Formats: sequence, C-alpha cells, structure tokens
Amino acid sequence: MDLGLAGRVALVAAGTSGLGLGAACALASEGAHVALCGRDPDRLAAASQKADALGPGRVLASTVDLLDEAAVAAWVKSTVEELGELHVVVTNSAGPPPGVVTGFRLPDYRQALETSLLPHIGLALETLPHLRAAGWGRLLMITSETVRQPIPRYGLSNVVRVGLVGFAKSLVYELGATGITVNVLAPGYHRTPAVDRQLGDEPERQLAEFTAEIPLGRLGEPADFGAVAAFLASEHASFVTGEVLLVDGGAYRGI
Repeated sequence: MDLGLAGRVALVAAGTSGLGLGAACALASEGAHVALCGRDPDRLAAASQKADALGPGRVLASTVDLLDEAAVAAWVKSTVEELGELHVVVTNSAGPPPGVVTGFRLPDYRQALETSLLPHIGLALETLPHLRAAGWGRLLMITSETVRQPIPRYGLSNVVRVGLVGFAKSLVYELGATGITVNVLAPGYHRTPAVDRQLGDEPERQLAEFTAEIPLGRLGEPADFGAVAAFLASEHASFVTGEVLLVDGGAYRGI
C-alpha cells in the first residue's frame, strides 16, 4: 500500500533509538524526508545511517536537548530551511523513572512534567505554524499505555502523561478545518533500550512477567510501532484525529 508519504517532510523527536527510531525508519522507508534528533552524537550518527538506507528521502540528524526551548526552535527552523516544508511531526521524550506514586516527592513530579510532558507541548507549538503553512499535517505524540491503563509501578507516568491527551484533544478543535490531524500513540511494552534497563538481574523472569499480560505473548518491536505511526501519518488516515491509539498487543482490558 502506498501511504502517500513520498516527498513529505517529517520531524521525529528523540529518534535515535527505540520507538522514536522505529517511527523514523518507517517514515524513511515510505520515501519521506526525515529530520531526527537526539543528545548522543554516536547514537545519532548510527540512527541517521540506518534510516538513510531505507528510502530515497533525505535524512537530517541534529543534536538537540528537548528540554532546551531555544535549541528546539533552532532545530525546527533549520529543518524547514533545509527541506522546504514540514508535514509530519512526531513528538517524543524520555519517560519518568518507575516507582509507586507515594515513592516520589513533589520535586519529582515537577521534574516528570519537565521531561515527559512539556517537551511534547513545546515541540507541537513550535511546529504547528509550519504545518498550517503547508496546509496538510500530521501531529503524532508518543506517550504510554498508562494514559489509558494506570500501572502501579509507573506512578509518575500515570500522572503526568495524561495531560498530553488533554492537550491533543483540545488541539483537534482548533485544527479541524486546517487539514492537520492530531493523534496520541500509547505504546505498551516494546523491546527497546528503556525496557531493557528495567530487566534487572533476572531478565528472563522479568520478560516473562511483562509478556504474561500481553495476549499476543510477546513484546512489540520498534518496527511494529513504526508501522502504526507511518499509517497515522499517511494520506489514508485523513479521517482519524483526536484518537488515543494503544499499540500494546491487546494488553489493555477496558471496553
């Protein structure tokens, strides 16, 4: 299926590994030009090389700290200057540390807002004028399944990430007539470096615990997630907006 992304310009935050890289690679394989960012130059170079090999579009890699508003603004500006327009924006950020809600103090909640909520909002606000100017746009926000299903061991995530859904839902009303859709991607467990860091001293036992709650019986791969992101970024998803789409192998049990 041709997703209609050839020649489109996509910007992917935190695209050097895991789900961000999965989205960047999927968009590149569809022929989009992709600008991705990260903080580690070595990982950034490897990610850029991987994405560049997948399609005919250009891949731009920039070292950006998403907590630095001026750096984010400069990244967006340079991307548009280099590639001409902007059509697809994938917001992404580091998740807060695990732990139950009573295990953190108020400064921890403030820090979680700074790292896991505000970078999405800041990047969205910075890029929306360019999507409006293009007259066609897709804003995708990568968050977590915790926005739909609180998980006790991810207390900070349960609290701070939900605000992104409110922001996205509010944007839908502002952008409905502009040709720009807004959707939230809520991934469950995927085999990413962030999940690997949680495996501890008994990785097989911990993996079994994770997969026991997933009807498909496995963790997702970044490519699984990237395929969903690419579809939502496509021409075919033009009537899909304001959604919180779980990508979790069926783990969510709500109606």
